[in-house]
Amino acid sequence: MLSSRAILRVARASAPQRVAAPRVLAASQIRSYAAPAAASPDSKPPIALYGLDGTYATALYTAAVKNSTLDSTAKAIAALNDVYHKDAKLATIMQAPTLSAEDKSAIVTELQKHTGAAGDKGDTVKNFLDTLAFYNRLGLLKGVCEKFGELMSAAKGEVELTVTSAAQLDSKILSRLETAVSKSQYVGSGKKLKVTNKVNPDILGGLVVEIGDRTIDLSVSARIAKMNKLLTDTL
Repeated sequence: MLSSRAILRVARASAPQRVAAPRVLAASQIRSYAAPAAASPDSKPPIALYGLDGTYATALYTAAVKNSTLDSTAKAIAALNDVYHKDAKLATIMQAPTLSAEDKSAIVTELQKHTGAAGDKGDTVKNFLDTLAFYNRLGLLKGVCEKFGELMSAAKGEVELTVTSAAQLDSKILSRLETAVSKSQYVGSGKKLKVTNKVNPDILGGLVVEIGDRTIDLSVSARIAKMNKLLTDTL
């Protein structure tokens, strides 16, 4: 399994070696990820994403559609996303400014082992990782994985429902929430809900419900903040 320790190990192993910089993409290929051209109707992403990680996620989606590798690319990116969830230190290591060209080349090789390079048709994922390494943007990979997941959900007609609670919710409560939200005006006809439960003890209690780009804050911390504001304004 790929982990922050594995990343550190390959980086240290490559440090003494004075090898050539890793082979990266041709300039035209690099530009296609860094500043993607207008997508054709068939490859146009289902939703607009923002931020630099959103730009790269959109470019990867477009490239995967054009190369007919969307399914294998989605599986590879989902696998990388799982790695980040299992190893909290990985994101910090990937953002290290001291990574040399040799380090980044070794890291890309390790990442490929985890995503199943044999199923990477047309080297879509490999080329993408090489591009991130070339531009010193490996630190964006976590955000790219998350936003690529949003694109795939939208392409499948899914609506993201994120429920944040102070403690893990049981399946019965999540099922009731899903049923209630699915009947609301926030979910379009024919859409499917993709439910995620996030835990954040800082909200103290209650729930924060995010449906697509809408947020309903029913947390205890939000109520306390409102009460404090009222008291401050009154005094």
